[in-house]
Amino acid sequence: MIALRGVRGLRVEDVAAEAGVSKTLIYYHFRDRAGLVTSALEYVNDRAEGYADIAEDDDSPARELLLRLLAAEFQDDAAVRENSAVWAEVRAAATFDEGLRPVLTALTERWLVDLAELIADGQDDGTIPASVDSRAAAIRLTALVEGLSGRWLAGLITTLEARAHVEAALNRELLPAA
Repeated sequence: MIALRGVRGLRVEDVAAEAGVSKTLIYYHFRDRAGLVTSALEYVNDRAEGYADIAEDDDSPARELLLRLLAAEFQDDAAVRENSAVWAEVRAAATFDEGLRPVLTALTERWLVDLAELIADGQDDGTIPASVDSRAAAIRLTALVEGLSGRWLAGLITTLEARAHVEAALNRELLPAA
């Protein structure tokens, strides 16, 4: 419902109808509309972790894993598009609704930490130069993905174009310092 109507257009009645349950049950489980939005964002975040297709025992070089992880944000799959739309809607709504910022901040930080750790792993395995600032690179790469996502969702770029831009940016971002 967030992907379709946005956070500001979200009505608990509509969520209940879509789920085939009573509005009272929604309030019982999520307490209020803010709790519902927070749970939805946590759900799509957890779902996103599952579609990156990187197994715990994957011993590929970290640079390759990083590219696969970022490119996984662009797939011709309804769940991936829905996740991307929900993230975009919540980020936009947080401009006006400060109550959304804590969960958005926490989940974004989790993504940044995961990417920074992967960059550090690449520095350890020699596929990423030691001179790369892992946190700064993670911030720039996630911002790129978020920006490309809006264009991709709007049909302004294709999935292949989005992935190509991610790969090109990653290659530039992970160059040794001059």
